[in-house]
Amino acid sequence: MLNKFITRFLLITLILVGSLKSQSHPLALPDEGMWLPMFVDRLYYTDLQKKGLRLTPEELYSINHSSLKDAVVGLAAGSQPEGYFCTGEIVSEQGLVFTNHHCGYSYIQEHSTLENDILTNGFWAMSFEEELPNPGLTASILVRMEDVTRRVLENVTPDMDEDAREEAISKASEEIKKEASENGKYNCTVKSFFYGNEYYLFVYETYLDVRLVGTPPNSIGKFGGDTDNWMWPRHTGDFSIFRIYTAPDGSPAPYSKDNGPLKPRHFLPISIKGVQKGDYAMIWGFPGSTDRFMTSWGVEQAINETNPTVVKIRDLKLKIMKEDMDADPRINLMYAAKYAQTSNYWKYFIGQTRGLKRLNVAEKKREIEDQFLKWAAQDPERQAKYGDALDLIRQGMRQQAPYAVPQTYLMEAVFQGPEIILFAMRSSGLLDLLTKADKAKGAEKEEINKKITATLDRIQKRAADFYKDYNPATDKKLFAALMQLYYQNVGPEYRPDIFQPLEKKYKGDFNRWAEDLFEKSIFASQEKLNQFLAKPSLKKLEKDPALKIAIEVRTYYMNLIGQNTEAEKIVNKGYRLFVDGLRQMNPNKFYAPDANSTLRMTYGSVLDYYPADAVHYDLMTTLTGVMEKEDPSNPEFVVDPKLKELYEKKDFGRYGVEINGRKDIITCFLSNTDITGGNSGSPIMNADGHLIGLAFDGNWEAMSGDIAFEPNLQRTISVDIRYVLFIIEKLGNCTRLIDELKIIE
Repeated sequence: MLNKFITRFLLITLILVGSLKSQSHPLALPDEGMWLPMFVDRLYYTDLQKKGLRLTPEELYSINHSSLKDAVVGLAAGSQPEGYFCTGEIVSEQGLVFTNHHCGYSYIQEHSTLENDILTNGFWAMSFEEELPNPGLTASILVRMEDVTRRVLENVTPDMDEDAREEAISKASEEIKKEASENGKYNCTVKSFFYGNEYYLFVYETYLDVRLVGTPPNSIGKFGGDTDNWMWPRHTGDFSIFRIYTAPDGSPAPYSKDNGPLKPRHFLPISIKGVQKGDYAMIWGFPGSTDRFMTSWGVEQAINETNPTVVKIRDLKLKIMKEDMDADPRINLMYAAKYAQTSNYWKYFIGQTRGLKRLNVAEKKREIEDQFLKWAAQDPERQAKYGDALDLIRQGMRQQAPYAVPQTYLMEAVFQGPEIILFAMRSSGLLDLLTKADKAKGAEKEEINKKITATLDRIQKRAADFYKDYNPATDKKLFAALMQLYYQNVGPEYRPDIFQPLEKKYKGDFNRWAEDLFEKSIFASQEKLNQFLAKPSLKKLEKDPALKIAIEVRTYYMNLIGQNTEAEKIVNKGYRLFVDGLRQMNPNKFYAPDANSTLRMTYGSVLDYYPADAVHYDLMTTLTGVMEKEDPSNPEFVVDPKLKELYEKKDFGRYGVEINGRKDIITCFLSNTDITGGNSGSPIMNADGHLIGLAFDGNWEAMSGDIAFEPNLQRTISVDIRYVLFIIEKLGNCTRLIDELKIIE
């Protein structure tokens, strides 16, 4: 996942794909990789020009002048720039941000009620005053990135063990971040690239007031649902609209009525000229993680163990949620976002396993490993330095292997299973404070009591959000079913002590266990929790069954991690040497670093593809396709009545096109650009840096792409910007937003 980036000549081709192509082409095709924009001028600007780009390097990335990077936003559920769940783009001089509907989904759902269900019906703020705040949602814009490899590794020596090495790196990184933050003005992070061979500093300005401005109805923003997820052809209007607000002086500030719209350094003009096959296309965003240096052993583990385990657990979880959601509209609204989040990567891992098998990725990885071993053996110095790299990885993975499935069950079935466990765990700090207060005296007790009061207040506020979308009866079913799944599929040597009462007290009856827990736990309902918070008791909290499970499981999980620590160090060292050796083995090849939630660009062309023998997929879909898929009996394929009316009248305004003698509108299109999770909502732009769409998905035939890029199959699915504007203007009647944009006709 995390790799290190080389400053010499690096930056253009993924290790797997490059090795599968003809070695006579040292420069990889532009659609292979997620590149750091700071290297655009030095490494691949000429290739960008050949593909059709009409911008200068300074217009793409500059730290002294406004540039395209200043319009790309990382969206996070917190203020620290360590990982972004989605990307957005600034599209007006008043801080308006476009992103995907599924990126805004949980926030849209939080604002929805049965009486005002904006998730189902859509929402359009007709004034600044109607725009809705979203506590916890932040938007970060990159100020600059910098190669700090030399400084980070300054005190690292070859004879250091992994602990000493990590300590030296951590100390240097903290010093660099502290200096770059300018006394807290910026959020800063130092990221590892190429498995610890290089390090880069990223400095962000993080905005804390991000408001919901608009969203289409769910029937447009999520059209096709789980059936169409990861599939082409696609007809989803996957967009939502937010706005960044700042303090009156333009600085980041928490929500306040006194805040005003951001005045950005740069925003993206919008082109409605349309796209054609072969047109230049580029995407900027914050891809989350890829693992394209993964060895054959990692691929086999994913295929045979971890992926099937995740799918099995999530399959059961989805089934239970869906039954209750279908039975009650109130529960359906409560669990809409949770279901979507669970389902997304349930289907992803199914597709990834399929792709890894079908494309024979493990065997191709073994070919690379064989080449590496032969190269190392050709020179004594190389053999001494790199000869053991693959053995280290294999040795460490063998030590880790027994823990892979139990750890997956703990994460998926417990921490991300019944919500009561995680919510109780997040309240465990109160137990520590009450325990200390019970033993403290005088001034110390007084100070602890102040902390207790503050903690009670935080839990109360957190509870209001939690219980709004929580149904105890559903969670009780999840607890019984997921604990039973864990118990039946993980050997007794990897079961935490939480299962002892099941065997002794409940005689193996998981439903009795669940009933008892939910009857006795203060976390089972908001009413019970509020009663406790009004009069907190150490004795009561110590006995709470949900909290006891949470603490026991957390302790058990950390113990498993601890048992894996030495093996993890061995694996990390092996990968560091392996990846470094691969670059030495192919000195004329530019390697792209794995994604790690840092700003990247990927570029290529608008392009169709052939997914299988005698099958061809066109590069665009239309609104006609939406009507063809309509199925009023299936919630995933319901068509909004007003959208249907606009289609029948061919009332497309300036966004319509002529196709085979009929008026229509383009909904989605394809490009051979390289994206992954975190890129959702990313701007896809033309050769002039104008917005032509929003990236929102990959395609089913290339689901193994995070591990092995397949250039002939891998495609990015984007919603066409003309469909977005059509929905805003014609269906939402929100012309104030259209007037705010700079539209290129």
